Amino acid sequence: MRKIYLLCAALLISPAPLLAQGALGANFNEHFEDVDYPHLKRANAEWIRLFLPMPRISPRGGANGTLSTILEAGAKGYKTILTLKWLFPNRDFPQPGSADFQQQLARLDQVLPQVMGKVDILVIGNEPYIESRPQDRNADLNTFYEGMAAKVIAYRKAHCSRECKTHLYMGALNRLDLPKNRTPSTARWMAFVKATPDIEGVDIHPHVPSLEASRPFLDYILPRMRPDQTFLVTEFSLVTWWRQNMHKPISAAYAAKYNLPRNRLNWQVIRAATLHPFPRQRWDNFLALSPWFESRQHYLRNQMKIFRDTGRLAVATYGFEQNVQMTRNFGPDKIPWLLNSVYLSYTVQPDTGGGTAVNPAWFNDFRALQNK
Repeated sequence: MRKIYLLCAALLISPAPLLAQGALGANFNEHFEDVDYPHLKRANAEWIRLFLPMPRISPRGGANGTLSTILEAGAKGYKTILTLKWLFPNRDFPQPGSADFQQQLARLDQVLPQVMGKVDILVIGNEPYIESRPQDRNADLNTFYEGMAAKVIAYRKAHCSRECKTHLYMGALNRLDLPKNRTPSTARWMAFVKATPDIEGVDIHPHVPSLEASRPFLDYILPRMRPDQTFLVTEFSLVTWWRQNMHKPISAAYAAKYNLPRNRLNWQVIRAATLHPFPRQRWDNFLALSPWFESRQHYLRNQMKIFRDTGRLAVATYGFEQNVQMTRNFGPDKIPWLLNSVYLSYTVQPDTGGGTAVNPAWFNDFRALQNK
């Protein structure tokens, strides 16, 4: 009888699982200031994703731009994903019972009352296997995130009814295409996801060198989840491929068209555009005449097909806006995130009407992919 009572109680508290709807939305990472509603409307986007750096949350409370923006977007009718991001780049994870661990729980006490029942998806963790030291990516990592998840789950059960709209995911796993990143810790991560009824799935971030490199992510996570669970892809791109081409010479066709030295490198052209934005046609020509980019121009469409063909994708979100961090001091070793962006606010001049240019490789496919 007690087991039946507990099962009924769980059903009264937990929301219905999020359907594998295969949606594509706009990712802004931590740049809440870049959320642009006219841009979203132009692209027909319905989902918005932001992440919240938890160190910015005072255990004593206070205003936060990420939280106010994600709530504003929800009030405007957008569906919302909020990722909770912890960072431990210089130390081990706090141990349960320690003052540091309690401080992290206190930060959750400030955030959860503001977002539970208001955001559509809450992701517990951003990139734990990157936002930590290699030597700490072990059971200490798992214990910490399992503790944070337990806090979130308990809060939802105590404060959100069966109609609670907020769905919970664990996130996110990176570079699973590399065998070295499939570890006992990632196996435990997936075992926790599978064994925890309130967790509806896992988030993955396939920033990869090729389309095919995304498949090992799916091969890894899908057999390790319950049949009713789905997955998120709140970040994905070919940025690793872009990076491999930054030190290569520009194409002969582009060099001839703009009378440039043939030994000019791709990163140098991009740097020039960040310092003095190009006219739209010149930027488009740079990409169209670069085989390493032109050959991948339908990456977004092709990648979404791989995700959707699983029948298990809940929501994916793609980098939407260039921002100042992508372009500041652009040099030979800076990661070229700006090539992923749907909107080109920093490398291309506004059009004659003052509108922001779009990346033709991504924009039309992004809009078309909203029709699923």
